[in-house]
Amino acid sequence: MVNLGSWMNKILVGWGVDAKIANTFDEMIIAVLLIAVAVGVDYLCQYIFVGSVRKLSEKSHYFWDTLLIKRRVIHNLVHAIPGILVYTLLPMAFIRGKELLLISQKVCAVYIVFVLLLAINGFILVAMDIYNHREVSKNRSIKGFVQVLQVLAFFIGGIVIIAILVNKSPATLFAGLGASAAILMLVFKDTILGFVAGIQLSANDMLRPGDWITVPGSNANGIVQEITLNTVKIQNFDNTISTIPPYTLVNNSFQNWRGMLESGGRRIKRSINIDMNSVHFCTPEMLAKFRKISLLTDYIDTKQEELEAYNKEHSIDASIWVNGRRQTNIGVFRAYLVNYLKSNPNVSQNMTCMVRQLQPTEQGIPMELYFFASTTDWIPYEDIQADVFDHILAVIPEFGLQVFQGVSGSDLRHLRIESTNLKDI
Repeated sequence: MVNLGSWMNKILVGWGVDAKIANTFDEMIIAVLLIAVAVGVDYLCQYIFVGSVRKLSEKSHYFWDTLLIKRRVIHNLVHAIPGILVYTLLPMAFIRGKELLLISQKVCAVYIVFVLLLAINGFILVAMDIYNHREVSKNRSIKGFVQVLQVLAFFIGGIVIIAILVNKSPATLFAGLGASAAILMLVFKDTILGFVAGIQLSANDMLRPGDWITVPGSNANGIVQEITLNTVKIQNFDNTISTIPPYTLVNNSFQNWRGMLESGGRRIKRSINIDMNSVHFCTPEMLAKFRKISLLTDYIDTKQEELEAYNKEHSIDASIWVNGRRQTNIGVFRAYLVNYLKSNPNVSQNMTCMVRQLQPTEQGIPMELYFFASTTDWIPYEDIQADVFDHILAVIPEFGLQVFQGVSGSDLRHLRIESTNLKDI
């Protein structure tokens, strides 16, 4: 084996350096020269390999080679070359200094393992970037799985580095970790739970980036921005950010609005309370008025023929209002609402559309409208809802009905004025 230390010792002695001083510093000088050579080799390899890959990526129509440069995979692999070179040449430099040789080799080995870990991490990120360029990535995020691989890679690399430093076999250290499994599970509890929850969320297609979700019991109500190993990041509609652990979404219920967005229609479910005192049978004059309403013409004629045929068949005495079957103003109003919704271009006709009367309460008779707007965008949706109920509130008096509302201050003032006027009389 070539003894670089002896070679340097002879050179120093030849230059007139004292033999004791030469014996002390010859191997140190060789070590410094090796480091200088390694740095030079590193720069040379970076120029050759990294430069070549960068030029190829500029001419290539593939993007994976660009990612190798972006994620510094090639850079870190090239960094390992001078480390391997120094590790190989160290035994030639330290012939007498066995302890110094051992320490230097350990430092080189740790350096080599570390840069290889960085390269492996870069490869993992490159794989994630390639996946994210595909259409399927919009529905299924793998960032949580990538983070698990990163944690696993650095964990194994850390064990290998420790094994190098303590001069033990990595297998021995891994075997010893079995006794510390409980402690490791405690330390990595959130990571393990997040990993399992991420698998459940992905496998069952419960959550995707871009989904609008609402989480009861929290302030989370917005769009999912990111699904990671330990958190699900949600941008709320007030532009604040909420972070929720993935296992919280698995263990507890949450509302995902994806189905609504994919359907193309957004539900509107709202009631108007009708004053029960305003409900009554329709007179011939009222029916004649309602017949002039274009949305009710066919309904009034068809319904009236049906009722008259029934009353005639059963010999009903029509002089008494409670006998037989008759149209009511609230029934005609309900028919009008149905026809109005079906004729409205902003109402989806492919989804449920109905008007129903709910259980009467002390606040009147709830008349509920259940239909879907033809858009899922928030602002147009609110406009459609407001337009529909603006119209309904305006037409209610045309049917002889009144909207129920609580007594207000103005009502009390009018009552007081009327009472005062009656006293004056």
